[in-house]
Amino acid sequence: MGLLDSVATLREVDPAARDPHHTQTPCITRDKVMTETVHTAITARLAELGIPNRIDTDSYSSIVALFEEALATYRAEAACSSVGHTLSYAELDRLSAQFAGWLQHGAGLDSGDRVAIQMPNLIQYLVVCLGALRAGMVVVNTNPLYTERELEHQLTDAGVRVMVVQANVAQTAAAVLPRTGVERVVVTEIADLHPQPKRSLINFLVKYVKKMVPPFHIPEALKLNEVLKAGAATPFQAVTLAPSDLAMLQYTGGTTGVAKGAMLTHGNLVANVLQSDAFFKTHDMEGRGQTILQPLPMYHIYAFTASMYALRIGAHTALVPNPRDLPSVVKAFADYRPALFCGLNTLFVALCNNAAFRSLDFSNLQVTLSGGMALTHDAANRWQEVTGCRVSEGYGLTETSPTVSGNPGNGLQIGTIGVPVPSTEIQIRDAEGNGVSVDEPGELCVRGPQVMAGYWQRPEATAEVIDSEGWFATGDIALVQPDGYLRIVDRKKDMIVVSGFNVYPNELEDVLVAHPDVVECAAVGIPSESTGEAVRMFVVRSNPELTESAVRDFMREGLTGYKLPKSVVFKDDLPKTAVGKILRRELRD
Repeated sequence: MGLLDSVATLREVDPAARDPHHTQTPCITRDKVMTETVHTAITARLAELGIPNRIDTDSYSSIVALFEEALATYRAEAACSSVGHTLSYAELDRLSAQFAGWLQHGAGLDSGDRVAIQMPNLIQYLVVCLGALRAGMVVVNTNPLYTERELEHQLTDAGVRVMVVQANVAQTAAAVLPRTGVERVVVTEIADLHPQPKRSLINFLVKYVKKMVPPFHIPEALKLNEVLKAGAATPFQAVTLAPSDLAMLQYTGGTTGVAKGAMLTHGNLVANVLQSDAFFKTHDMEGRGQTILQPLPMYHIYAFTASMYALRIGAHTALVPNPRDLPSVVKAFADYRPALFCGLNTLFVALCNNAAFRSLDFSNLQVTLSGGMALTHDAANRWQEVTGCRVSEGYGLTETSPTVSGNPGNGLQIGTIGVPVPSTEIQIRDAEGNGVSVDEPGELCVRGPQVMAGYWQRPEATAEVIDSEGWFATGDIALVQPDGYLRIVDRKKDMIVVSGFNVYPNELEDVLVAHPDVVECAAVGIPSESTGEAVRMFVVRSNPELTESAVRDFMREGLTGYKLPKSVVFKDDLPKTAVGKILRRELRD
């Protein structure tokens, strides 16, 4: 019997599952019923992999309780580094407490008020973020690359009262702040937490020699070090926090419409850190004293949760301010020799094409994580060939804090997103909302303690994606393999329909990127009078002699006729988000 070939749902067998926050053994269901056979199969799979069925969501009352335990436990260890300076856990504890004290006493904020943070990967981020959370505030992570329109929308929509901005990107904030309700602004320069005279020297070089700080004027703006000094004189008052209290507003959906704030609670964040911890144990990571290299931006939920996991295990997070600056990523690899690396497909490809990177010593690299976009077989195989470390692909969304599933270290399958993390339920639904069978694609729906509380001040939008039983519809098309592993086929909105046949861009891209002259590619659907839609491939090539017909001939070897592109467009690069995800919508437009 197949994993999904059954007739009853767990909800009708177990009344407790009607609670949307109920945590049950991860399960794959069909239609209304899940049989004991399915339950047994998944339980057996997780037991074989050494992954617990569930996590104890009552372990910590808040993400603050979780990281404060780490700050007290690992005081002498290195906590985080950027631009050549490292903070210990004790220093991170002291500085974040000072910022919390200023928020409560100097800024006069109350628990639940929103604090926006707009900066790249710097040690200041963790100081400010942890401080805001310790003071009971809600963190609003803000992309430093935002346009004026995007920034104004987020600051206004979230009702931000205090904003912390890095000087290099403060010009945009200066332009929009008068049109928002932001009351206090704190500006930080790149080396503010370095000791003197290094601090002044680096800040001077960045501002006046490299001219990396565009001129800006924000009336009555405060400097971060002034704020920390004031906070030291007025110790913060510990706040009682509950799992249901809001911790973060993480904005998402900007590429598909108006950006919405996903409401992530303290319980959501704690659950996902514990879920991730359970998975990482299968990779045999030592944890304490190990370095996690983080080039992905901390304002993105993928990198943020990784940083919380790092704190929990006493690891050292080495931050790379700009992942697009490939030499700086290569240098960080050489300097820190990380045990764990967080990346995504485009970054893996770029690094493996870099001669300096290929010459490094990777003997200390134990785990490579991939998320944020689909991992191609070619990129995964090339990474393993260069570094000797396999890539473990996971899957998640902003709305799920973010991890839903992952490939365990002792059961890694390239091309899949692994199995659900503990306490996570999965459904695969067709267009009518019915469950589908093994190897049949459908929309992936998720229920678990990591699923957001909803979209900030948007009940209608929340109701569109979370049903009355707590199931979150991801908008991603997935299927379940007979062995219980999940595989993403594509985004619903990216699916191309050619003469009534569904064509999934990820499949086409995975085939073409294996061509030795193709650096990266993206498939989109374009209108066609004869077939409704047709496939257009956008290709970045390393060999200028690669032709459109050669692309088609190569793809023809692995794809049926209706999936072949009707047109091929060669480009110097492809549009991407700040974390490197290719923007197919921009290519379609």
